[in-house]
Amino acid sequence: MADPIALPALHASHAGTWLREPGAPAGGGTRALSKGEAVMAAADTPLLILNAPLVASRLGYPDLSGLDLLELFAFVHPARFCVPTPKGLADALGLDEPIGDGDVPLLLQRAAGALIQTCESGEWREREGAWSTLQSLARLRWPWAGVLAPAIRRPEQAEKWLFTRLPEWEETPERPQPGQVLIEEFEVEGRLERLTGEGAERRDGQFDYTRSAGRIFAPRAKDKRPHVLLAQAGTGIGKTLGYLAPASLWAERSGGTVWVSTYTKNLQRQLRQESTRAWPEARPDGTKPVVVRKGRENYLCLLNLEDALQGGFGGRAAILAQLVARWAAYSRDGDMIGGDLPGWLGTLFRKRGIAALTDQRGECVYAGCPHYRKCFIERAARASAQADLVIANHALVMVNAARGRDHAQRPTRIVFDEGHHVFDAADSTFAAALTGAEAIELRRWIVGPERASRGRRRGLSARLADVASYDEAGGMAIEAAVHAAQSLPSDGWLGRLAEAMPDGPIEMLLAQIRATTYARDESGGVDAGYGIETEAAQLPGELVEAAGHAEQALAAIRVPLIRLAGRLEAVMEDAPDWLDAPGRARIEGARHSLAWRIDLLAAWEALLGRMGGPADPEFVDWLAVDRGDAREFDVGLHRHWLDPMKPFARVVLEPAHGVMLTSATLTDRDDSGPDWPSAIARSGTPHLELQPQTALADSPFDYATRAEVLIITDIRKGDIPALAGAYARLIEASDGGVLGLFTAIRRMRAVVSRIADRLARAGLPLYAQHVDPIDTGTLTDIFRDDPRASLMGTDALRDGVDVPGRSLRLVVMESVPWPRPTILHRARRAAAAGQSGEEPGGAQRYDDRIIRARLAQAFGRLIRSREDAGHFVVLSPAFPTRLLSAFPPGTPVIRLTLEEALQRVQKGIGSDANIRDHDEERQES
Repeated sequence: MADPIALPALHASHAGTWLREPGAPAGGGTRALSKGEAVMAAADTPLLILNAPLVASRLGYPDLSGLDLLELFAFVHPARFCVPTPKGLADALGLDEPIGDGDVPLLLQRAAGALIQTCESGEWREREGAWSTLQSLARLRWPWAGVLAPAIRRPEQAEKWLFTRLPEWEETPERPQPGQVLIEEFEVEGRLERLTGEGAERRDGQFDYTRSAGRIFAPRAKDKRPHVLLAQAGTGIGKTLGYLAPASLWAERSGGTVWVSTYTKNLQRQLRQESTRAWPEARPDGTKPVVVRKGRENYLCLLNLEDALQGGFGGRAAILAQLVARWAAYSRDGDMIGGDLPGWLGTLFRKRGIAALTDQRGECVYAGCPHYRKCFIERAARASAQADLVIANHALVMVNAARGRDHAQRPTRIVFDEGHHVFDAADSTFAAALTGAEAIELRRWIVGPERASRGRRRGLSARLADVASYDEAGGMAIEAAVHAAQSLPSDGWLGRLAEAMPDGPIEMLLAQIRATTYARDESGGVDAGYGIETEAAQLPGELVEAAGHAEQALAAIRVPLIRLAGRLEAVMEDAPDWLDAPGRARIEGARHSLAWRIDLLAAWEALLGRMGGPADPEFVDWLAVDRGDAREFDVGLHRHWLDPMKPFARVVLEPAHGVMLTSATLTDRDDSGPDWPSAIARSGTPHLELQPQTALADSPFDYATRAEVLIITDIRKGDIPALAGAYARLIEASDGGVLGLFTAIRRMRAVVSRIADRLARAGLPLYAQHVDPIDTGTLTDIFRDDPRASLMGTDALRDGVDVPGRSLRLVVMESVPWPRPTILHRARRAAAAGQSGEEPGGAQRYDDRIIRARLAQAFGRLIRSREDAGHFVVLSPAFPTRLLSAFPPGTPVIRLTLEEALQRVQKGIGSDANIRDHDEERQES
């Protein structure tokens, strides 16, 4: 074991604060101190700490700085996983876990010693590039630089710069279209047996499921008539291998590509792991048969990184850029969001440095970039064109189908896992929003950065300067577009709106939208600090007039962009001598970007064209002022499809040959059983007059003996002290392992602030979204790693947490998850009521389907394997009986007081006493 480093170490939790001086004996030397003393100690000398933002929030001292072990770990072991807790750090470094909070400072000293010892070792795998990076970090006054300097020797030969170390991707010939093959059921079953392995338990439900999945890979009989399967598979069926079996068989036989789309990054990681059963890591020629593909905004942009390293970032952000450069040299694929970059790295730095290093704004210059041949994004795109399996997300699949650069690469065999989210993903993808934030981004893309802006952003004139000098008409189109774009909002637009001093036709429109929204608001959102909205109906004349002027201004931008797109096409057809292959690729990329912006402007014009006129029954339009923590951050006009599955059917389903939507909660379930008609209606197939195939495989888990639903009857709605007390007592009764789900961030914060210290003193760590300065993925990793920890959160945790085992044994919902009464929800609810005709209660059934789906998704977090057991608690006395069908058949549902619930939670599932209680309750019923 490494010797402790001779530096003071500080640890702060909700239970208290501890400090250990350097050189103290192993059996002592750690003392408890007050928050004030800790702040004074941190101000006097650099202290060893773990996760500085979290320690700062515990101490109430936002300016805390010191020697953060997480930054050191990211430098020494880039692209390596570590749970950012004392226990996680000990596990990652092979050290003894601390028994209590008082032992943590000694662990921090030992961990620092171990990491420095690694740097001195000849077996350090990540040595290359470390010395050069350390010199840059020393110039930036990184606190660790002086500590590390003696441990990292100067290499005998100069180290290569990152941008010369990265490999280049190679152009490959287009993959031929897939062969028309028919795979038989017995072949699919055989492939599934191979994937599950010898000796694996045969699950009949899984075999039924995989046979159904195989049908979507049959040759398509008619144009625009894909095979569509809706397959509901309960938790534990093994649906991943169930569809990978026919997918891998079809890809092998046909030479085609299957896309598997997910909604959460957690499932993408799981799919990557599961796919290794069907495909090797690499083919004999070195190419990858399985590729994870995400949107551009997920990947490191090398040009942005170069700019950051050369002065584009300052202060702490510049240190982040150096650590990201270390990671980039060892990253598997450059994925910064959910990939092998530690999710906690960006949260150690106050500004949104990670986002600034990705291509957030769609401003890529493609082949005009000096790092184009090494670009992670381009590498992923080319690898996916040659892959047998592409693991993507719903939004990317839809965007790629709608406006992919290469029609030959658009997905035609698609499995939408987490298929219950396809409707929501389509709702977001095919929506239009003319807001200040969107409009200023368009201005910056056309005009370029404001004078005071730093960074590499360039307008159209700079990106296409060579075209402008060669093609007079193209140059005039660029000049006209730049001039017209001056009418778009510029920096400071929010302040001008607040002061009633808008500048230009678009800002005038936004000012009218803002004034109208505030005038009509009756939601109470202003006082609560939330966003407000109003429907785009019966609009005042001033707003309608402003919309007309804004529409003309947008048309004045779109017309020269269309002319420029035509000139670029002409240059490509009659290429000048100076236009080499990289130049052609750059112009092709510019054409793609132009098409996207032209479509965006057309959508905005269509949106404005209806202001003051009759409503379009296919759309829902509204005005909104977006606010957070009582501060405005955007203003605008929004349009969503009433049924977003209509464009989904046209853009995604119609060109496809086989599509599968699968989930454990694909259908609603009432007393009559699964509601397939509603699931089919939300699949988009009715818009193609297509009847999809359906399949149902119930979960093999024994919910009757492994789970209980407890509905607490004595916690009054709105009583925050009682709600907080209930959460604290339930966590104590369960000894941690609690996932707490809230419908409002404000209530969650109020509860956490009341109970965190109390639980910490009992050795029960509590973490929370929107409270702790940690990203959601890392919070889940922490929760999974510590069986005594509990995690509080909102919607993102209801459907994106996969924590099998004892780490999650109790799910607590603070109330029934009623739909938020937005204008969009109201319109769809009314449409559902109208579709039910004379049948009463259509609107209520629409709401009930949403609520039951949310309950089913939340309950699904509890039992993830056959060995799992636990309780699902709802702290709501007004829980309608009609919603109980959300839980799996046979699951005991008990209405009881909090005291009675605490007794059952403390006993645990499977105890003799609880089994007797079950039997008695069944007899009474």
